[in-house]
Amino acid sequence: MSKSKPNSNLVDPTAGPRFSVRFLVSLAAMVAGIAWMAYYYLAVRAETGDPGSPAFMADLGNWNYLIGFGAIFVGLILAAHPSTPLGRGNGVVVGMLSCFLIGLVWICLFYIFSNDLSGIPVFNDLGQKNLFVGIGFMAVGFAYATKWE
Repeated sequence: MSKSKPNSNLVDPTAGPRFSVRFLVSLAAMVAGIAWMAYYYLAVRAETGDPGSPAFMADLGNWNYLIGFGAIFVGLILAAHPSTPLGRGNGVVVGMLSCFLIGLVWICLFYIFSNDLSGIPVFNDLGQKNLFVGIGFMAVGFAYATKWE
């Protein structure tokens, strides 16, 4: 028997492509959501009473978190498609369990520190809305669960 050469391109015939347009779009959405929230929290948020710029972002207030987490959730849901590495094989299990655990830890941390959230970034601005974030991660975990075979 002769040994076959390993396929050097980025497509594995049994598993599909490692990088697809859908996967790159999902990564871009997740990074954009994280960057949106980080920029709002660090540069625009009016902690001292003088909001930063751009003014439209300061006017949105806590809606910036909805935009950021929404982009992260959309990116994760897009990554659950079988054309992406997280949407097939062991990636589905990793994505599902990760989302479930992140959601559970988010809610547990909120309940543990709910008396004084002032020292935890993002948690201090969201207050009771932290429950929505935790449940949102769990809902994305269910999107992965529907792809599990």
